[in-house]
Amino acid sequence: MRLDQVQSAAMIFDHKRAEQAREVFRTLPEPLLSLLASVASASAYLSASMLRERDWLMRIADQPVEDSFSALLEFDCSSFQSLSNSMRIAKRRGALLVALADIGGLWSLKQVTHALTRLADTAVNTGLQFLIDAEIARGKLPGADAREAAGMFVLAMGKMGAFELNYSSDIDLIVLFDETRHAPENWGELRAGFIRVTKRLIRLLSENTGEGYVFRTDLRLRPDASVTPVCMATEPAERYYESLGRTWERAAFIKARVCAGAFEAGERFLQSLTPFVWRRYLDYAAIEDAHEMRLKIREHKGLHGPLKVAGHDLKLGQGGIREIEFFAQTQQIIMGGKDRKLRQRGTVEALTALTEQGRVPPEISTALIKAYRALRQLEHRIQMMDDTQTHTIPEGEEKRAQLAALAGYDDLEGFEAEILERLEQVHDIIESFFHDKTAPAARPDWRAPERAAEITESWHAYPALRSDRARRIFSHLKPRILSSLCKAANPDEALIRFDAFLRGLPAGVQVFSLFKARPELLELLIDISTMAPELGRYLGQNPRVLEAVIGVEFYRSLPPLEALKAELQEELGHGADYEQKLDITRIWAQEMRFRAGVQLLRGVASPKEAARAYSDIAEACVFGLFDVVVQHFTLRHGPPPGKGAAVIAMGKLGSREMTVSSDLDIIVVYDADGALQSDGKRPLAVATYYSRFTQALVSALTVSTSKGGLFEVDMRLRPSGRQGPVATSLAAFDSYQRTKAWDWEHMALLRARVIAGPVSAAVQRVISGVLSVPRASGPVLKSLGEMRRRLAESKSDTGVWDVKNGAGGLMDIELLVQAGGLIMGSVPGQGGADLARAGWLTKDEGDLVVEALELYHAVQQISRLAVPGVFSPAQAGEGAVRLLLRVTASVDVAALEQKLMATRQIMDQLIGLRLRDI
Repeated sequence: MRLDQVQSAAMIFDHKRAEQAREVFRTLPEPLLSLLASVASASAYLSASMLRERDWLMRIADQPVEDSFSALLEFDCSSFQSLSNSMRIAKRRGALLVALADIGGLWSLKQVTHALTRLADTAVNTGLQFLIDAEIARGKLPGADAREAAGMFVLAMGKMGAFELNYSSDIDLIVLFDETRHAPENWGELRAGFIRVTKRLIRLLSENTGEGYVFRTDLRLRPDASVTPVCMATEPAERYYESLGRTWERAAFIKARVCAGAFEAGERFLQSLTPFVWRRYLDYAAIEDAHEMRLKIREHKGLHGPLKVAGHDLKLGQGGIREIEFFAQTQQIIMGGKDRKLRQRGTVEALTALTEQGRVPPEISTALIKAYRALRQLEHRIQMMDDTQTHTIPEGEEKRAQLAALAGYDDLEGFEAEILERLEQVHDIIESFFHDKTAPAARPDWRAPERAAEITESWHAYPALRSDRARRIFSHLKPRILSSLCKAANPDEALIRFDAFLRGLPAGVQVFSLFKARPELLELLIDISTMAPELGRYLGQNPRVLEAVIGVEFYRSLPPLEALKAELQEELGHGADYEQKLDITRIWAQEMRFRAGVQLLRGVASPKEAARAYSDIAEACVFGLFDVVVQHFTLRHGPPPGKGAAVIAMGKLGSREMTVSSDLDIIVVYDADGALQSDGKRPLAVATYYSRFTQALVSALTVSTSKGGLFEVDMRLRPSGRQGPVATSLAAFDSYQRTKAWDWEHMALLRARVIAGPVSAAVQRVISGVLSVPRASGPVLKSLGEMRRRLAESKSDTGVWDVKNGAGGLMDIELLVQAGGLIMGSVPGQGGADLARAGWLTKDEGDLVVEALELYHAVQQISRLAVPGVFSPAQAGEGAVRLLLRVTASVDVAALEQKLMATRQIMDQLIGLRLRDI
């Protein structure tokens, strides 16, 4: 759009200046003439600027505004003085053009701030390269190449980094150089030269000459600014942030952007700071830091007290711009490590992403975005009055009326009422976010008050409360904890379970901050501790998994298997090395398993759905780590020789019936396809290669890293068991299954699924070929009877709650179904209903088998969440018992015990009837 297409104007404030402008620009068309007159009347500074630039304005009046602005960025680099003058003229004209495009309604706030930032970027980049060229010409930068400013680069911080410069902004810069592109013997002299360049650059930008200034420049955001030079090497800067960086510096780097010099080196530096800025855990302790920083700024600036318009600081005051930025940045710091879509530099973009990702309600982000834009526009009008770096609404009534006129208002009272309403709205939103939501404590009604007092008094000695900061946060949180415990059906039991969690917690600041910010998580923890004590103990050791609850998808059903695989693969893609990928897998699996467990507790998922979820999570981990280990192994020993390997899932993983504590039964099979050894730096014979590869895969699945463990792995179901090789060739696997395998091994194979690896289809064909041939019932049933006898001898009777072992128990039924599958020539995965349809069981028998398995699996799922070992109502507690009764549709414990005993008897009788056929 052109200046002569203006759509709005300011209100007339000073009629004398308005008439003067009309006279000077009388040949311009009326819409533009009205804009110039109204702007001149409301701002003496802009009036003077228009008069000074009269000829230039007349020339560009009918030109596209964007073209006129872009033309200003072509600086004269023939000499230092020419560059200095052309920059200042460009800034003066650019500021005037931006003001007219803004007030005239030609540009949005985003276009205004982007234009001002483009001007700053161009000035810094052009100035830096000019000064580097001059130093090299003087021979002051030994060995330096002028390309990309000899390795120097400039980071734009704050508003400049986010393309949010205001009308009279100073610019915050950090100047660094990439020492790796220079010979070490030259570092000292180069460092001195780069410091000289930086100082001259600041003078070029900041010095106020007869032509004005370009940008006031601030370098105080650099590492430890009080003692470090104005330009430093990247290595000490990285070391500083890794070891000493503070929360406010993390927030500052959210907006950081390379704006000049060696862009690739700058991007590498910013990438190296990713772990510092974006923590992989949800950093709720940052709320405490942000809140303290916010209060200190208010205290230092004297910004407490009631809200009023006159004298209010739009940037730092209550309900102001900084509070909106704090809100967005704090949410980003908390969750941006896990959610990359939140890593936005701009405030509006950050608020939009927070809503799109379900982190902030739409009505909150909409209100804050609207307020942010309005406050930024008003900030610009304040600065346009006198070209001063101020954010304060004038105290005097006449000045406030002038501001209202420049903002397009002729009613000062209505103007100020609108401002006050907006400030109060922002203040209320932000205060509700930072406000301590601790509820008054209910008076605990313990059944055993002495024991309760003993427990609570011991808390101060726990590892989680070692630091002063942890104790301070916990002291605020304690009343809410006691209040929540009192709401439990059995407060004493809830206290004991919570104590177990707290006692196992290695550190407290992050978790306590999380509970303080998200009280509903404390309620969930107490629910978990009373209903699933074993899961509560797990939480104490792995409190990080609580972060998963923050996600909007937490209570939704887990995605299907392929989606889980894709999600983990994406996460693994962000791992920088092998160890980091192992950590990523552990974090992902822990959160997913916790999510599945909580959904089971809350009734969102049935026991059968939870079993499928646990199994899919495990399969996704095996699938993902298989490729990770292949890549890692390839670096040393070359790619897998032949056609590669495959992983067979056996046991509960194979049948998709895992519980929270199930281990992984797997077999590894490879197809050498005639290859004798691998082709790599350290080649290995095929058998040795795949044996070591399997050991590496098992290690990747089992080793405990700093992020905890993953799974236990059992490979005893491989051919020849412990005596056999850990990896079996496809030909040997085929031969063994057809000529040497016992019936019980083929029964186990009925639960097999091939879940990873390039030769999966070939392995699955071998399995299906072995199992699809019907067997004579006599030998199979004889094997079934023999296995029952051995199990009975090896497993003692542990009572009705041990649903796995004993006559008519879970293992008994599984053996019956597997025997039937062998006899009928089944394929893997068939159950009681399939055998009934095939005619080996009657329909009634098939229904009984299905019902028994569903009952046993439900009890097993809950018992694994509640207690280690065999379930015991007394040991598990009231909460776990109520959960178990709910999922088994039982009225009380006695009724459930009767159901379990009756089921055992029926299943034992059914198996006995089958064994008579031997």
